[in-house]
Amino acid sequence: MEILSIVAIALLIAGFVLLGIEMVVPGFSLPGISGIICLVAGVLLAADSVEEGIIITLIVLALLGIMFAVLLWLLSKGKLKSPIILKEEQKTDQGYISSKDLEYLLGKEGTAATDLRPSGMGDFDGVVLDVLSEGTYIDKGTPLIIHKVQGSKLIVREKK
Repeated sequence: MEILSIVAIALLIAGFVLLGIEMVVPGFSLPGISGIICLVAGVLLAADSVEEGIIITLIVLALLGIMFAVLLWLLSKGKLKSPIILKEEQKTDQGYISSKDLEYLLGKEGTAATDLRPSGMGDFDGVVLDVLSEGTYIDKGTPLIIHKVQGSKLIVREKK
């Protein structure tokens, strides 16, 4: 074997390995760019003619497709650890507030801190919250009552 053939095969193998790394660790970064350069250089060194280069390129693309399908199957079955899936849950003491936690505000009375058109701010015992009226305009200073919680939205109406 010629030295160019050995270099071409080494470049093709390095290209497949680098693109495999890029498929598992997402982002178009150093392994992906290096892998593409290695594959192109390997095809250029291995091909003696344009027709042979096209055939080698088609073979490389087919092998990349098979490699992608196998990696995707391994990731979906949990046989490989995916770096893009969060395994830990966020703790409530780290700033996350569940929408279920807002249910305790039902019936709370306060005043409109801003005009509600229909959204604005309401002051409830010194705590200013984002609120939403039922579609009506409410003036600043108007007494309010929280009568509905929809997810993280606090729906208010005028207190009568």
